[in-house]
Amino acid sequence: MVRTMCKLVVRCGLVVLALAAALAAHGQSSTASQQPGLVITAQSASSAILGSNFSFSLVATGGAAPYSWRLVDGQLPPGLKLRAHAGAISGVPATAGEYRFTVAVADSSAPPLQAQRAMTITVIAGLTIDWKQSPKVQGTTLSGSVVVTNQTGQDFDLTVVVVAVNSSGRATTLGYQHFTLAAEKSGLVIPFGSSPGPGSYVVHADAVAHHPSGHHIYRARKQSSAPLSITQD
Repeated sequence: MVRTMCKLVVRCGLVVLALAAALAAHGQSSTASQQPGLVITAQSASSAILGSNFSFSLVATGGAAPYSWRLVDGQLPPGLKLRAHAGAISGVPATAGEYRFTVAVADSSAPPLQAQRAMTITVIAGLTIDWKQSPKVQGTTLSGSVVVTNQTGQDFDLTVVVVAVNSSGRATTLGYQHFTLAAEKSGLVIPFGSSPGPGSYVVHADAVAHHPSGHHIYRARKQSSAPLSITQD
């Protein structure tokens, strides 16, 4: 009788343990099934200005925080870095252009959930100069005009110099302007013209600017595609 009761107690204990294990497994399965997937929700494209501070937040939802980020393909603009634990891309871009790359994020689950997303950062020059009227010779005069643009959100202290350089390296100033160019101002036309004398000339137009409160120097240059000749009357 005693032996039979002992066997019954042991069997009951085993059943209880089995039920507890089953319930625990079910609880873990339910928790895992309720865990939302990891998704990168940050926008896929952004723009930056050459020489200006830039910060872009990498945002994800789902999974278990904290997250860890890394670059898995492509390259960031020179001057920018990915902050793995802060979830940000920041720095001062040093080269204009369009940069395509892929970032990956992992959460704190075991094993970790992961997600990837392709992104693009376009770095614009900040200051541009182009021909409005290409340089040309009219009699003994070499003239034309340039257009300058401030692509930044701050006013520029701007200097524009246009020179004609002959075959021996002598430079003659065709135009000079120094003024404040308003933030995000485009299409400002600057004419130039002079009579540098007989010879063959290449025209250089240079724009140099800076923000009064900043240290970065913006530069832009345009050059005539072919020499221009002025002959003696």
